[in-house]
Amino acid sequence: MTALALRVKHASRLHLKTMTVSQIVTVVDRAIARLLDPADTYRIQADRLLPIVSGYDADMVRLGLTTFFKTFREPQLHRFVAEDFANPKLLDGFQPRPKGGAARAFGPNLLVHSWAGNVPALPLWSLVCGLLVKAGNIGKLPSAEPLFASLFARLLAEVHPPLADCLAVVWWKGGEEEQAAALYAEADTVLAYGANDSLAEIRRRLPVTTRFLPYGHKLGFGLVSAAALDTLRAPATARLAAWDVMRYDQQGCYSPHVFYVERGGKVSPREFAQYLASELANLQSRFPRRALALEDSAAVAGWRQAIELQSMSVGGGFVSELIGEDGAAFGVAYADQARALAPTALNRSLQVVAVDSLEQVIAQVEAHPPFLQTAGVAAAPAELFRLSELLGAAGVTRITAIGSMTSPEAGWHHDGRFNLLDLVRMVEIEQSAEAAADKLAPYAD
Repeated sequence: MTALALRVKHASRLHLKTMTVSQIVTVVDRAIARLLDPADTYRIQADRLLPIVSGYDADMVRLGLTTFFKTFREPQLHRFVAEDFANPKLLDGFQPRPKGGAARAFGPNLLVHSWAGNVPALPLWSLVCGLLVKAGNIGKLPSAEPLFASLFARLLAEVHPPLADCLAVVWWKGGEEEQAAALYAEADTVLAYGANDSLAEIRRRLPVTTRFLPYGHKLGFGLVSAAALDTLRAPATARLAAWDVMRYDQQGCYSPHVFYVERGGKVSPREFAQYLASELANLQSRFPRRALALEDSAAVAGWRQAIELQSMSVGGGFVSELIGEDGAAFGVAYADQARALAPTALNRSLQVVAVDSLEQVIAQVEAHPPFLQTAGVAAAPAELFRLSELLGAAGVTRITAIGSMTSPEAGWHHDGRFNLLDLVRMVEIEQSAEAAADKLAPYAD
């Protein structure tokens, strides 16, 4: 690992760091163009093998990959860089600063990635970020999805051969500390995805001077305003919500667990929950849920049993109920009273909660700021911005349309942070240094 790290750092100094950001964007775009071509051998491999590796439905994976890859085309990547750098040339050389002097952004000599395997092709995001800041990159594969990062690394090396030694993809068994310690000792920055206990273990191993960027558990939720609950909009909103639940069976950090639905619309929250259940049933026939491991199956069964135990009828109206037949590959739990945000059992298990006002939801979610990230909102413009102020103050970092919860935009600020700025260090030439140098120039008096 030490020898590999030194080799990657040396190669990145010779090749990657001498390229401009625009040249790197062009290389990535050429690779992405091939992944978007259904006849390309790399795309054929991804479409054929990722469903086998991950267990997800082949059509779900194919459509999900296409949507994901489209966010890494050349226009999107330039937008990506512009989100973090008002002047992208800061990554190529010293640039004048408004306050005087000049500055430049330097990426890590070695960026180490520890990837999670809950969503296919997830490593693409951080690997592209590493390339854009001209870092040497070494990524540790997840056992759950070891395919895509290797495939993309081979594709990049084929598209632009000098990059072949600027990145590496490795694996070691969890708990084997010798390889990890050797690699972390050479890294400037470590970026890791995974369970919070795994991230804590990585943090423990890192030298105190190593920058650590962890991305852990998050809990997505949605808010549906009464304005979206007439007889035309409610079924359409439920259809979009069901897609967010179906994509990768809620395994993403942005996937919804709970939808809070406002009373007062022409369609009641319970009727909305029934629409959702119907849409999930339809999606099951088109994109079947993957076969569950014993642990996941037990979790879903336990979740359903807990909901059923809470079910009761008061005055002919249900306070809590489980919508969906026993044995169905989805479950929609409906609650007629406000409930705090809590995770479901995933794998298309969803909680719908009726509320008198969407402002009530803030009290239900603000107790969990470390776990907040994505909120899907269906509301009129004035209500959207009013709720966004409250959600942002509570800890939410991404507010999107229902139906787009599992498809972040190019350049989104993951967990409210900067994708590229967090990876670089800024070097400044102060105005005093420029003034002093000017006195030593050949043209000085």
